[in-house]
Formats: sequence, structure tokens, C-alpha cells
Amino acid sequence: MSYNIAIASGKGGTGKTTVSVSLFQTLRKELGGDVVLVDCDVEEPNDALFFANAKLLHNNEIKQRIPIIHTDKCTFCRKCVEYCEFNAVVVMPSVEFAEVNASLCHSCGACLVACQFDAITETEQLIGQVNHYDTGLIEGKLTVGSAMQTMLVKELKKHIPANKLLVLLDAPPGTSCQVVETVSDADYVILVTEPTPFGLHDLKLMVQLLREIGKPFGVVVNKSGLGNEEVYQFLDDDGIDLLGNIPINKLFASNYAKGDLLNNIPLEIASVVNQFTHKIMLNLGL
Repeated sequence: MSYNIAIASGKGGTGKTTVSVSLFQTLRKELGGDVVLVDCDVEEPNDALFFANAKLLHNNEIKQRIPIIHTDKCTFCRKCVEYCEFNAVVVMPSVEFAEVNASLCHSCGACLVACQFDAITETEQLIGQVNHYDTGLIEGKLTVGSAMQTMLVKELKKHIPANKLLVLLDAPPGTSCQVVETVSDADYVILVTEPTPFGLHDLKLMVQLLREIGKPFGVVVNKSGLGNEEVYQFLDDDGIDLLGNIPINKLFASNYAKGDLLNNIPLEIASVVNQFTHKIMLNLGL
């Protein structure tokens, strides 16, 4: 049986990547190759930066099928416009103009069904790629200019090996559609926050989201010692499980900035990571 653990945060810069990579390394020491890390932050994947010797094994191109309207066959009846739920089709009969906006298209095929004159065909457009590394890391990388983040995350998840015991899903920041797609089939979600007003505000948004979709979760407070105590009061008042506190540490921050996060880890940091790792494993019954 495979377990999916998503690592998410309402706010960018709280330390989600720090927790994801650290958790991955800790679990790999205990479970070996039964753990895989999936970087779902497809606009700016950066987990690979912390594995200096990682070798790219192979990659898969991810393409989207985009409709093309052939105006020599089109009657400009606008039926395709009526069928499109995403407002991706523009048809102006007065000037005989018809076009599909690829940035809005979700490749649902409704316009093809709507057209009775064979005026619409499809072509493939590259939206990104999935990279597989020898370290057990898989990342999605969005093509520059593409707006299909959620579609790429969905395709990325299809490339996760089915025989892994634990799958760590490093989610994008925020509460957007691509975040929802990342956590949609998670068995447990780790929310990473910081003890600041901005961190607390966006943590509340993520808590609301996860409760609406019915996902169990706990919170890791990063940069503990910074800001104020309001985040802890919120967790206590709402009965939210505090998985651990990662304290402010200049050496740890310096290592992160150099991409050397996994080496020379301060003892106090390593101890916290080990504690919440084992707590999560207990929550999953492992």
C-alpha cells in the first residue's frame, strides 16, 4: 500500500522546501528506495538544487491537445463558443474570425463535439516535462509561458511509481488550483508556516481549504523564535496538531542559501526533523 504525504503552505517562503527535502532524507535513511519525493511546484521546482550529485535518468514531455478552427470550413455559428465552459473559444461572425485561446483551453473536447462541419481539429502543444532523477526525486517543469500548471501537476502524478511505500508531494505555495490538485489524493498534509502575521494569515486559508476537502493535517512551525506567539494560540484554539518547531539557525539558513541543506545539519534541527518524521509515521500507522 502506498501513502501520499503532501507538504504545503499558504505562504511562499515559509520553508516548505526545507521540510520536504529534510523529511525525504530522513525517511530514505529508514526506508531506503521505498520513498520518492515529487516536486509539484512546476513553475519553480527547486528540490533538485539540494541534490548536487543527482543524475537525470530520463524525462517525459507533457503535451496538451489544442483545438484549431479552420475558417475555410467554419460557418461561424458560435456553437463551439456555447459548449466551451472555459471561455477559450472566440468567434466573431461579422469579421469571420474564429480562434481558440490555448492559455484558457482545458482540452476537454467539447468544441469538437459541438462542431457539425468538421471545422475543428487538434494539435499538440508542449506544456512541460517530467524529470526523473537517480536520487528518487521526480519533478515537473512547466514550459515558460504556459498557463497549464494544474494540468501538468495532474500528469506529473501519473508518473509516480506505484510500488513506493511513501510518496512526498512538495506542493506549490498558496491555495490555487494546482495546490488543490497536489493535495487531492494525499493521505496526510504537513502545513509549514512561520510565526509572523503573514504566515498566520495564509495558514488559516490552508486550514480552511483542507477542512473543506476533508484532509487530515498537522503543522510545522519554521523559523521558530521569529515574530510572535499568535500562530501557537491559533493552533491551540483550533485543536490543530503541532508537529514540531524548527528554530532559527544562521548555519542552517546559510547552508540552504548555498544549496547545501543536507550537509552539516545542526543537531537541534536534525532532532526536530526526526521527531516530527516519527510522529507522522505513527499517524499513518507505519
